[in-house]
Amino acid sequence: MSGTCDAAAEQVTRRLGFDCHHVSPIVSFHNPFALASWTMPILELLIVAGAIFAFVHARRRLRAGDPTGIAIWFASLVYLLVTEPPLYFPEWFGLEKQFGFIFAHNVFTVQFMYGRLPLYIVAIYPALSQLAYELVRVLGVFRRGALVGSIAVAFVCQVFYEIFDQLGPQLKWWAWNGANLKVNHPALASVPMTSMLLFASVSFGALTYLVVRLTGSRDAAGAPRHGWSLTGRIVLAGVLTPLAMGVAGIPSGLFGGDHPHLHVQAWIIGVELGLVWLGGGWVLITQLRRRVGTESMTPFARMYPAVYLAVLAVLWLSALPAYLDAEHGLTTSGTPIGSGPYVIACFAAAAALLAMLYRTRRDAQARTG
Repeated sequence: MSGTCDAAAEQVTRRLGFDCHHVSPIVSFHNPFALASWTMPILELLIVAGAIFAFVHARRRLRAGDPTGIAIWFASLVYLLVTEPPLYFPEWFGLEKQFGFIFAHNVFTVQFMYGRLPLYIVAIYPALSQLAYELVRVLGVFRRGALVGSIAVAFVCQVFYEIFDQLGPQLKWWAWNGANLKVNHPALASVPMTSMLLFASVSFGALTYLVVRLTGSRDAAGAPRHGWSLTGRIVLAGVLTPLAMGVAGIPSGLFGGDHPHLHVQAWIIGVELGLVWLGGGWVLITQLRRRVGTESMTPFARMYPAVYLAVLAVLWLSALPAYLDAEHGLTTSGTPIGSGPYVIACFAAAAALLAMLYRTRRDAQARTG
């Protein structure tokens, strides 16, 4: 048994259709047209192209004097480097008893870290963080302060990410270790609720708040931060983000341990998720009522959120027949399904956000025209 493929990892990866032994420790490449599902290269293209688009956009903003976008782009990668290795290899960090084996990704076109980290997962951090930040920024919410804007970002990330997160296990993009009660339960359908709360909302909201507060100020000469001053603050924001996740996880963690009270934890996390929806919804609805204070529309804000939502809608439609035929939470091929009602709510919220974005811009153009 290799040090990177214990019994739990071997069981989960075999369920995905591959063997986790004898994999490249650094990087491996695979034929995108020979992956386990035709949906996988489409997903990769959507996310990797989004990360590149986000970088180009953030660089333009930097040249215009706003370093926040590029800071969020790189801070999200720092956050990835801090969090992903312990999740994949908790035994390397002395965290095996606390975490155990959590999940495994399937084989995608480009894989890193003993095949555990696909390239598209690296890309989803800057792509999603920029999607949420730019959508909220263009709506003018950050004019009300870093905290208010970051609450909205946490909500936007929740609705866009969970559309993807609730679909992945069914299409074998990854598989959770269902035997891990410490981390992967309680769950909403096939998705651990801690992941829904801490990763899909708290982490990106906290990352955005830290970046805006740390990099939004100007240097002693009154110019936007740049160089080592900006770099140090980017690294600090990425490193501090997991601490915010730890704080948000304390309430449910009090009822965890070797014999967790899963029903109590489910209620606590459910309440916290409800607060994300209520807080983010309130911020955005009150912003819409103001009808003022929007920023200039950017190509990234206008295009990428809509493309992301459209592609995920197509992928969900392709998975719908198997979803509807599922029994006891499993498709006929044995893969777990996500929560349909929650995904519908996320699609509706995401569509409403896009409608708000385009309507606000039309109103602004009408006033200035």
